[in-house]
Amino acid sequence: MNLYDKIIAALKTVVDPEMAPVDVYELGLIYEINIGANGHIRITMTLTAPACPVAGEIVQQIQERVGAIEEVSDVHVQLTFDPPWTRDMMSDEARFELGFM
Repeated sequence: MNLYDKIIAALKTVVDPEMAPVDVYELGLIYEINIGANGHIRITMTLTAPACPVAGEIVQQIQERVGAIEEVSDVHVQLTFDPPWTRDMMSDEARFELGFM
């Protein structure tokens, strides 16, 4: 498994408690994953709402789980709300799991 796939697998272990049991990747919250030199990872993501009460917890879990990958030396998570998240960003699997299909 390459590093990008390992990062995706790690992201799929992080669940937004307000949208459980669906993970942040399938929710469409991850906008970009940049793999830099020497294992420096930059993840650009959003939240389901700007005032998400568990934002810090989600970011921390992403940093811990992606940071636990052997090839990763540093993880920076950048929050953005442009574009704002919508249900259309969810995978079909996530929409089905949450009853939106």
